[in-house]
Amino acid sequence: MQEIRSFVAIGDSFTEGVGDELPDGSVRGWADFVAAGLATAQGRPIRYANLAIRGRKLGGILSEQLDAAIALAPDAISLNGGGNDILRPRVSIDEVGAALADAAHRIAAAGIRPILLSGGNPSEVMPIGAVFQRRGDALARAVESRVADLDAPYVDNWSDPELRSPRFWSQDRLHLNAAGHAHAATNVLRALGVDAPPHWRDLTALSTAEGRRTTAYYREFVVPWIGRRLTGRSSGDGRGPKLAQLVEVAPLPSLG
Repeated sequence: MQEIRSFVAIGDSFTEGVGDELPDGSVRGWADFVAAGLATAQGRPIRYANLAIRGRKLGGILSEQLDAAIALAPDAISLNGGGNDILRPRVSIDEVGAALADAAHRIAAAGIRPILLSGGNPSEVMPIGAVFQRRGDALARAVESRVADLDAPYVDNWSDPELRSPRFWSQDRLHLNAAGHAHAATNVLRALGVDAPPHWRDLTALSTAEGRRTTAYYREFVVPWIGRRLTGRSSGDGRGPKLAQLVEVAPLPSLG
């Protein structure tokens, strides 16, 4: 494995960690797991920042986060986005894929290792699953075909059949829960040549997408979601980056 001493994550709610809420109200998520996993595998602390903001479309991610991430001069930058774009009524999948690929090439041109990854596929648990499945498949193809020239991993969580299980999704059926984020982190670490701590697989989520979609589910999650899209609002309006500056992440303690 090529050593990664510093790591910056950019993206939307998936990268921020929404769905993996901690008791104090903060969120954790796959990128936090990856930072801890890298430190553990390498046997020493790494520096980590997470500039992700929930609700951001790809244009916002690239305009607000990409230059800031490059300016931190890390060894690696993870890049995910486009999920909020493909949920809009009208979208050019080809343009979204091209923008993601261009951003990855910008990262590489700065001498930083890009880590591209797709989000998990919630199409089997969410109400508009068929539309999301079709658009997500197209976006994965559009990105992968444009980054074949890069010496960079493309972590295809979207096509991971295990990650489609309802037990990996939170109650809103759009975001991964704690176990889902840990699974996605395991996929990223594997692509980097690192074994994830085995106890991550045993995380028990506070909520899952198992069971029927009830009237309460639509009232609590779907109606507000539709309202934000009709009014052009975002769940991230007024929010800043999760972790704007590099901080030290220590190796995880041994369970033995």
